[in-house]
Amino acid sequence: MTATIHQLGGARTPSLQPMLNLVAPEMNRVNAVILDRMQSEIPLIPELAGHLIAGGGKRMRPMLTLACARLLDYPGDRHHKLAAAVEFIHTATLLHDDVVDGSDMRRGKTAANLIFGNPAAVLVGDFLFSRSFELMVEDGSLKVLKILSNASAVIAEGEVNQLTAQRQITTSQEKYLDIIGSKTAALFAAACRIAAVVAERPEADELALDAYGRNLGIAFQLVDDAIDYVSDGETMGKDAGDDFRDGKVTLPVILAHSRGDAEEKHFWHNAMLGHRVSADDLAYATSLLRKYNAIDDTLERARHYGQRAIDALGPFAASAAKDALVEAVEFAIARAY
Repeated sequence: MTATIHQLGGARTPSLQPMLNLVAPEMNRVNAVILDRMQSEIPLIPELAGHLIAGGGKRMRPMLTLACARLLDYPGDRHHKLAAAVEFIHTATLLHDDVVDGSDMRRGKTAANLIFGNPAAVLVGDFLFSRSFELMVEDGSLKVLKILSNASAVIAEGEVNQLTAQRQITTSQEKYLDIIGSKTAALFAAACRIAAVVAERPEADELALDAYGRNLGIAFQLVDDAIDYVSDGETMGKDAGDDFRDGKVTLPVILAHSRGDAEEKHFWHNAMLGHRVSADDLAYATSLLRKYNAIDDTLERARHYGQRAIDALGPFAASAAKDALVEAVEFAIARAY
């Protein structure tokens, strides 16, 4: 019988701890690669990179690479460098995102671009992207290189697509899902899929892990977009209401706008244009999201994608790795509660 979101975890709060316990020794090796490859004769590079990399991130994406390799009983060590490459891609995109968004916080700390300046943040992001490609090339697999390089391109496309949709209150649900499928889910999918490549498993296993990661990534971003309005900066590691102030048209906003009356639609139009961004405006926006069940419906959509992620693991035999991967989905959803 396939596990479901609602059955998982029981009274215990789901966490990433089972996955972390599963891959802890290997994660130490990945962290050693990360530390080694972020070094440079230019002191600013490791200083700035270290500010973010050592900033308490969950390391969820590289952990997924390791856990998927364990799921497949892969006995080698190629995935250590590739997991580091995945984390470098992720970190580079965060550095670039914070410059684009003008963020004040990242992982509960002052954003790197505010400390070191936008030019340095962009350039160190470029450095980390380059390091990730070095690690891919060292692995020697053209298939791995194709998967991760394609993911990097898709992430960039998603960020540009999001930029074009910014402050556009008429953004459709389809475009929104396309954006998060690119900017977030693509790297989750690639991080999982490459484990099947290094384990030399059939394409069906590759596609199953790709589907698991992709659906987990979409669920993860849906929850992020919901809790931007109802959580706090300490919990999220970034400022609450950032999306609102930045004019990001996320699914909760799309739903509330579509269900609102003419006056409420006018408010959303002005808010997304940046004309209504005070604390009172954010409180009113949040009240509209609750009035029209936009937060709950977004989280229900996240549970739907989370269930699809769990279902994608169906072909794999029961194991501690599979349990940890299932609980990672439950953790992604539980962050909202």
